[in-house]
Amino acid sequence: MAVFTPVTLDEVNAWLSKNYQLGLATQIKGISSGIENSNFFLTTEKNGVVTEYVLTLFERLSKEQLPYYLELMEHLALKGITVPAPVRDNQKNILGFINDKPATIVSRLAGVSRLSPELEHCEAVGQMLAKMHLAGQDFSLSQENLRSLGWWKDTIPQVHQHLTAQQKALIDDELAAQITFFNSADYKKLPSGPSHCDLFRDNVLFDPSSGKDKLGGFFDFYFAGNDKWLFDLAVTVNDWCIDLPTGEIDPVRYAGLLKQYQTVRPLTPEELASWPMMLRAAALRFWVSRLWDFFLPREAEMLTPHDPTHFERILTQRRQNIPLVNN
Repeated sequence: MAVFTPVTLDEVNAWLSKNYQLGLATQIKGISSGIENSNFFLTTEKNGVVTEYVLTLFERLSKEQLPYYLELMEHLALKGITVPAPVRDNQKNILGFINDKPATIVSRLAGVSRLSPELEHCEAVGQMLAKMHLAGQDFSLSQENLRSLGWWKDTIPQVHQHLTAQQKALIDDELAAQITFFNSADYKKLPSGPSHCDLFRDNVLFDPSSGKDKLGGFFDFYFAGNDKWLFDLAVTVNDWCIDLPTGEIDPVRYAGLLKQYQTVRPLTPEELASWPMMLRAAALRFWVSRLWDFFLPREAEMLTPHDPTHFERILTQRRQNIPLVNN
């Protein structure tokens, strides 16, 4: 998240009064984390009741693409998966416009991100991710993961000039390997469906209000798409189950997340065979996107690009030492 398009309290109140029954906005605060959209914490008051939401203005996604993400969140919320629920306007529209940008309001989840997760956090994430995959099976819309192989092929040439000879050799070799993998028979047999595709530590909340770190929910679905569920799992493992400075797998958190995922949805033989290459695919995807964001940035009021070398290290680790999936 970031702020590319500012919104004032007066502007948001004019928009709310015309389109919603949410009351008066009393506070709007930009969110600095993330890099794709303009995001704000929005506080409203109606009949003495204060409610908190998240307002998002979409900077890259088109109004034709957006219903997939928003209706997927609504679908999952109705299925009992704790995700932000979009608020429809007076005309039952899930999407509107403010300051000439597509925009939506969603409920704000309770809790905080655990940026140094322990075993219990990884277990909870693994189980909920599997439940989310199964809950999305009957979602009626379909849209491909827009940051998958085709995007990698288009984007890597754009960042070549910023890479060392060694980095170019690594990224080109991995891309060639992934093209072969994506065309393999095993890959084509992998189960697929709506996937988050960006389930990092900062996109999950844990609510400690009860005295326990209860999973508060998944959010930021704006990289979601129909993809192989194994890719979604690999993206998650590559963030939740690693030592951040080195990119190495932490065996305890790794085993716990995978075990809990498989208590809900056991992996198929094709998924087990494809796991090493999918871990590499997940690492490549984020190395490419971080290179793109770092070297070809957009202007924003609040923007913190991520270090691309982090996923270069992870990819190098996955190519050298691939941990096995425990049944």
